[in-house]
Amino acid sequence: MSSSNAIKKLSKAARIILVGAPGVGKGTQSNRLITRYPQLSSIATGDLLRDHVKNKTSLGQQADAYMRGGKLVPEPLILNLILTELTSRSWITTDKSNDEIIATLGKGTTIQPSESPDCSFILDGFPRTATQAQALTHVLPMNLIFHLMTPAEIVVKRMSNRWTHASSGRVYNVGFNDPKEPGKDDVTGEPLVQRDDDKEETWRRRLSTFEETSVPLLNFYRDRSPDMVVDVQGNSSDEISPQIFAEIDKRFA
Repeated sequence: MSSSNAIKKLSKAARIILVGAPGVGKGTQSNRLITRYPQLSSIATGDLLRDHVKNKTSLGQQADAYMRGGKLVPEPLILNLILTELTSRSWITTDKSNDEIIATLGKGTTIQPSESPDCSFILDGFPRTATQAQALTHVLPMNLIFHLMTPAEIVVKRMSNRWTHASSGRVYNVGFNDPKEPGKDDVTGEPLVQRDDDKEETWRRRLSTFEETSVPLLNFYRDRSPDMVVDVQGNSSDEISPQIFAEIDKRFA
């Protein structure tokens, strides 16, 4: 096993956020991190929402009402979901209820995150804005934010060359993961299609929107601690991963 793939043990809690434009490979990095550092978990707010809705919990029913109405799930409800998850894992301790904590954000709380290395996680899907980051900080202090940076032209080229087999969901990337026969699915031979959300103009809009929200988000964390945000640059996931690994090894392994 090469050093880049070696399993590492964390010596203290790592609470990580990956910030990066759509298509930059946050999911790939998250999976690689969990493989390399088995103590790390991924806490994905989207998955938490779906689980609570499926299990018809009180939080799930509240969230479902917003989603069915085509509305965004409010920030306090997302924070409540995260608090519930961390409390159920005994990763935080507090003498207040979730509702009490959220109602008094910014006025002091009694939350103490565990510093055990086994209480390490990547928070996926939240925060996305500086306002959300500020709210999260009152609930749970994160200690490392990676800013994944791949040139926009590379992301656009990569994602706008994505073609899909509609009925199976199989995805091909021209120039990277080409179908055996151009324009046709490898298994069925049926035509591939390009979804509207994979077209170049759509990706350029998404990247522009990301820039508008990510700059204040990253500045919020930089203002709290200059070394909390680490910029990681690369044209591919394989270029980015070793830099992330090196930083985590230095701080937590």
